[in-house]
Amino acid sequence: MNLSQVKLVVTDMDGTLLNSKGEVSDNFYSIFKELKHHNIHFIAASGRQYHSIIDKLHDIKDEITVIAENGGIAKQGKTQLLSNYFPIEVIHQLIVLLRTIDDAHIVLCGENYAYVESKDDDFIFMFSEYYTQFKLVEDLTEVLDDNFLKIAVYSFGGSEEFVYPHVKTYENDLQVKISGNNWLDLSHINTNKGYALQQIQTTLGISKAETMVFGDYNNDLEMLQLADYSYAMKNAHPNVKKVAKFETKSNDEGGVEFILKQLINDKELVAKSSKH
Repeated sequence: MNLSQVKLVVTDMDGTLLNSKGEVSDNFYSIFKELKHHNIHFIAASGRQYHSIIDKLHDIKDEITVIAENGGIAKQGKTQLLSNYFPIEVIHQLIVLLRTIDDAHIVLCGENYAYVESKDDDFIFMFSEYYTQFKLVEDLTEVLDDNFLKIAVYSFGGSEEFVYPHVKTYENDLQVKISGNNWLDLSHINTNKGYALQQIQTTLGISKAETMVFGDYNNDLEMLQLADYSYAMKNAHPNVKKVAKFETKSNDEGGVEFILKQLINDKELVAKSSKH
């Protein structure tokens, strides 16, 4: 397989680019320099907060595009490319419902901060890995001075089993995404990574045939369908493995970097042959 026509690389963060410790591998930045040398644009696409993604990729934050909050917002450097805000009346209705579910810890995700009312120390410790800019509040329904992108719900027991059954009736009106073993996201119907990616592909003039995407969970499904080179991680959810055209090594085995090295190698072979 020749990867030399790829002009755009898009990767999820948790379970994909990041290892199980939530870290970028030591050799990622040298690979990124090679991608840049070959004029390949890089997008980090995550359910994480924008500030949290930038925190993980701080050294290259001004050189990449970021799709955050599952497509709720996208930025290139400091330029905002798109946003899908969540109406406050819908948010309040959902918060009232979610409070009735055992083991459902609610995160109200704003453009400026993430807000939590949970008093559970274990949850707050874990949550701070994903949200670097946050505020602890008494009542989420009283937070009004922000633009809201989504509600994230964390369940220690598992989001698919314990939270999803309570909110699946909203699927016709909202985006309901099981985004990890323990996370579920609720947002505007147009908020998904694929919707955001499609806007960016159009802006950049890059086709599906020139796009490479990596993912591991259900919130990656739409963006995987927008790439001819779509890769499921070895550790991916079965739904992702069904949709992706190819599979790579796990996130702890450097699966993204493994394919990116092949991409760079193919680009170099084409460059050499064009000189002869």
